[in-house]
Amino acid sequence: MELILKSVTVSLVQKVLLVILAYGYGLGAFASEPLNLIVDKVQQQRFIKAEKLVYKSNSAQYKSLYNHLHYYPLQPYLDLQRLLSNIHLSNAAEISEFLLKYKGTPLDWPLRKKWLKYLAKKNQGILFLQAYKPTSNAELSCQHLKFRLASGLPESVVLPQVTKLWQVGKSQNKACDPLFKRWQKAGYQTNDVVWQRITLAADGGKHTLIPYLTKLLPEEQQYLAKLWHKVRRDPSLVGKLKYFPNKSVRETEILAYGLKRLIWRYPDNAIRSYKKAQQKFVFTPIQLQQINEKFALALSVKNHQQAQVWLDKLEFSALNKNMLQWRLSQALKQQDWQRLIVDLKQLPSKHKDDLKWKYWYARALIATDAAERGQYLLQELANERHYYGFLAASYLRTPASMQHKPLAFSLAEKRRVINYPAAKRAFEFYHLGRYYRARSEWNYLISQLTNTEKLIAAKVANENQWFDRTIFTLAKVGYLDDVALRFPKAFDEEINRHANKEKISPAWAFAIARRESSFMTDAHSPAGAKGLMQLMPNTAKSLKKGKINRNYLLNADNNIQLGTRYLKKLLDRNSGNQVLATAAYNAGPHRVKSWLKNLKSIPADIWIETIPFKETRDYVKSVLAYQEIYQHKPGQVSQLFEQVINMNIGD
Repeated sequence: MELILKSVTVSLVQKVLLVILAYGYGLGAFASEPLNLIVDKVQQQRFIKAEKLVYKSNSAQYKSLYNHLHYYPLQPYLDLQRLLSNIHLSNAAEISEFLLKYKGTPLDWPLRKKWLKYLAKKNQGILFLQAYKPTSNAELSCQHLKFRLASGLPESVVLPQVTKLWQVGKSQNKACDPLFKRWQKAGYQTNDVVWQRITLAADGGKHTLIPYLTKLLPEEQQYLAKLWHKVRRDPSLVGKLKYFPNKSVRETEILAYGLKRLIWRYPDNAIRSYKKAQQKFVFTPIQLQQINEKFALALSVKNHQQAQVWLDKLEFSALNKNMLQWRLSQALKQQDWQRLIVDLKQLPSKHKDDLKWKYWYARALIATDAAERGQYLLQELANERHYYGFLAASYLRTPASMQHKPLAFSLAEKRRVINYPAAKRAFEFYHLGRYYRARSEWNYLISQLTNTEKLIAAKVANENQWFDRTIFTLAKVGYLDDVALRFPKAFDEEINRHANKEKISPAWAFAIARRESSFMTDAHSPAGAKGLMQLMPNTAKSLKKGKINRNYLLNADNNIQLGTRYLKKLLDRNSGNQVLATAAYNAGPHRVKSWLKNLKSIPADIWIETIPFKETRDYVKSVLAYQEIYQHKPGQVSQLFEQVINMNIGD
């Protein structure tokens, strides 16, 4: 999710403005009359009925419904369902025509995939090659290469492409086996290629693949693959150097791999093992750098007493953004302002414009009796619509800057964009409540539009309450200055009602929902969180004190009710401290409690900047900034950020 709230870089804004002006569009030049799309309920009902009858496409009832839907945007989806249910060679011409007509749209791949699998099964090489489009689907990719060989293309052209398919950290589809055998027989399966696949399987892939790969190596090398598998399962083996008797290049590689895993589990053990290994093994410069970086990162995350020692081993000018954060966080934790100034002065040029480091440089100057210079830098920052801009403004006791520049387009301009077939399909699915398909069509539409047309589409989406597409589309274009479009008061009635009932700030609830889902009612996270405020089902059950069915949390009112209740619970658990409650909403209350254990009192902005998890660190900053936008009162100093700068956390 986005963290940057400022008005992007000047050059990008200028580009967008130039495009808009070139098309004759203005920003805020006239009142933008909303385009409220009309929903044809009769046609919707006909479409829903036709869907249920599509498997009886020859029936009189279906034909009658279909004929009444000739100008309905979703009629092609009836054709798609009919063709999907009748995949036969006799329909080849109609399928090919459909795929050509809707090439690249969301209507394309479901049919193309099933058609290609059917053609492969029927061994129809010519038709397969005609219909094939590059895909990440390994099965179809293998079939494609197989048919290319069958068509007479030389092995020297085709088989090198097989290496990429074979060299992955997991098992591939069985359809690839004949192709792999031919590739292997032709001599492409070298020991180096096998080792590369073992590396992929061990480091992020399926380590259960390693025993199979081990058998592909010469007998004298198989012990190495077995060792790698053991270290993958138990990295503490790197502390027993008897398992690495030959001190070879490959053994050293496995040892380095194991050390980088062990540091996350048992830091002290890893440090001891590394020191012992350095006395007997010769690590390459790259391996040394990678080990040092991994140790510095892991120890910093764990707040280990030796974190600074390992951070100091890294060349400052070569630090990536993540490691730079941890290096400077150590100085912040200790409030070592002089060291922070020294480090910030030698920042690589690519990081010097980062608002974060501008803010902390100003804070360090003020803390070291260079207040005038520090306040000057804060004044520059205070003009930014950003977390750090809001902090700077509060330090100076000046109103936050919103820099709101609303987009405005005529009805004619909106209608021209919304008349694209993909736009009609997207909005029709949205009005039917089929949000996944609606987003698929929207994403295709956006890929076909100019930047100006994307802005127009985003405006229309907002006017029709499709808030998440507005938010994502504006971010994609890079136009961030229409604050009202980017931060809509979606589900206003529900959020205000439930927030007021729980006696929490409605602006806080808006900010949480905006950050969690961008107001997507059907949002799902990989971890299983659901709905507008991304609640975990078990959390929801405990809040409701009863069972919830599968779709309960996808109802906006239910989700907001439980989400605001959970916010109140976290707020009470953290003695009314909203910063801690926000962190707990993202990382979990027990984790936040562990971060506070034995913590000496430090300013809240320092605590936020040194939260161990990047995700939670960014989350807290975003929610604070979003809340400020939702509750902003022109001309007034931010009460929210004034609380933050006057707050201490710990003890």
